[in-house]
Amino acid sequence: MARVLVLDVDGTLVDSNYQHVIAWQRAFRNHGVDADAWKIHRYIGKGGDQMVESVAGAEAERRCGDGVRASESEIFKQLIGDVRPFRDATSFVFEVADRGFEVVLASSAKSDEVDHYLGLLRVGDAISGHTTSADVEATKPHPDLVEAAIEKAGGGDALMIGDSIRDVEAAQRIGVPSLAVLTGGFSKRELEAAGASEVRPQLADLLECLPA
Repeated sequence: MARVLVLDVDGTLVDSNYQHVIAWQRAFRNHGVDADAWKIHRYIGKGGDQMVESVAGAEAERRCGDGVRASESEIFKQLIGDVRPFRDATSFVFEVADRGFEVVLASSAKSDEVDHYLGLLRVGDAISGHTTSADVEATKPHPDLVEAAIEKAGGGDALMIGDSIRDVEAAQRIGVPSLAVLTGGFSKRELEAAGASEVRPQLADLLECLPA
């Protein structure tokens, strides 16, 4: 039985995916790249280190990758005030902690963004730690972030919960099973195809999939 519960943050605990889409779209436009919102959304879940090339290609990454990332960071700061936790996020974290899981929040966001989310979630003593972009060199779907989260919990068998196919793929690469929610805008079929063993509409619906 899993001892460590690795919980994604953006799109899983907080409703932020679409603010990120808007921020990336505006950042691309600031650098002369016309990127459709739907295409950007297809790559949400990847870290900023991979977004520019994924959305706009290798030439755009070479030409303006760092600039786009810097712009996105500044634009997202203007939008982060609109981000809210999902209705059941905080109670879910406390419930799974009460069930004996070592809960680690696995985010590739910058430290100031993660601090903001922690302030919104108010999960304090219920978590064993959290990650930020500073903890890894390669973000999801590379497994580094999942590994870092498990390490912060002291190791052991783990289970991942996320909202994007990147979360599921990252866990699968190191043999960690995963559950998924639909709150990030990815479909049940996509998440199951990526390897999620259960997909439910929202976090509260996953409680029945976990040990009591």
